Amino acid sequence: MGVVGALWKTVYKSVCLSLALLVAVTVFQRSLTPHQFLQEPPPPTLELQKAQNPSGHLVNPNSFWKNTKDAAAPTPTAPPGPRTWDISTTNCSANINLTHQPWFQGLEPHFQQFLTYRHCRYFPMLLNHPEKCSGAVYLLVVVKSVITQHDRREAIRQTWGREQESGRGAVRTLFLLGTASKQEERAHYQQLLAYEDRLYGDILQWDFLDSFFNLTLKEIHFLKWFDIYCPHVQFIFKGDDDVFVNPTNLLEFLADRQPQEDLFVGDVLQHARPIRKKDNKYYIPGVLYSKASYPPYAGGGGFLMAGGLARRLHRACDTLELYPIDDVFLGMCLEVLSVQPTAHEGFKTFGISRNRNSRMNKEPCFFRSMLVVHKLPPAELLAMWGLVHGNLTCARRLQVL
Repeated sequence: MGVVGALWKTVYKSVCLSLALLVAVTVFQRSLTPHQFLQEPPPPTLELQKAQNPSGHLVNPNSFWKNTKDAAAPTPTAPPGPRTWDISTTNCSANINLTHQPWFQGLEPHFQQFLTYRHCRYFPMLLNHPEKCSGAVYLLVVVKSVITQHDRREAIRQTWGREQESGRGAVRTLFLLGTASKQEERAHYQQLLAYEDRLYGDILQWDFLDSFFNLTLKEIHFLKWFDIYCPHVQFIFKGDDDVFVNPTNLLEFLADRQPQEDLFVGDVLQHARPIRKKDNKYYIPGVLYSKASYPPYAGGGGFLMAGGLARRLHRACDTLELYPIDDVFLGMCLEVLSVQPTAHEGFKTFGISRNRNSRMNKEPCFFRSMLVVHKLPPAELLAMWGLVHGNLTCARRLQVL
């Protein structure tokens, strides 16, 4: 029995040592490839939720923005999905069945092209920066741009797009691009963009043409990208590359908001009608949209959105066919979720005054009180930024709400 006991004791020690080595190797492997072993928490349910404020306006009787609270907002739950961009090829052919439809023949060529390729939803990435969502990111600033508009991106980097650390986390900036629309310019501009991205590391680019109708592609590509790479980003500001933004006011407004809220705030259009005049940029033929009015939507010059809503919005948008006007399409996706976009007077996506000749559109004291103003070319943006952040004396701070 003594010999058997000693033998058993030896075997027992060997087994324990083997198990210890196995655990150590596993831990080491996981430390080398962390993304392969992360488990996603369960997805938030795609419930139909009603907006808390049916009027569509923020209620704030005391001031334009709410006071800062010390408590940090909780981190939103990450939904399931691929951990990397999973589109690697562009194998999408035209839907020639549409060309035989009688109604199709009467459409303008650009609408025919849009409809025959509308089923092509996702394209490969050419430039990617998932590290922008690493760590504690409080606000992700996302700017729609075009490959030829380097001057606009540079002006934004020097002004409101400058990254910073807020009391609640990082503020980081990204630009969304497709490829040059003219074939003969594509290789040249792509080389310039690659150099720009090496300098700044802030460009997301996909392999589709940058065109007006493809702005909707830019929306759904960003939402999919955000769903994959940004499980802990709390809020998103999304805007054009010709707007003036006041980051201090954005952060002050967000101070007591929660990333789980159905927060979608901007310059909201209610009961807007489809434009039927063919010479208008936003013309929509009746065969493409037959209803009398659009659902509420925010002007695309700039809006704020909660990170939790963005993840749900990605899945809602995938249930709809693409629409050629990106602002309206997002309104349709919000309608799927029964989320009402909220109007805020601090978002001026049609200028402070719709009269382009109004002095208000050039008055820095108004700009200092706003969140977003559209639109300013690069030289005017740099000049206005200098005025707003210089020794500016205003009679009073404008109380919008």
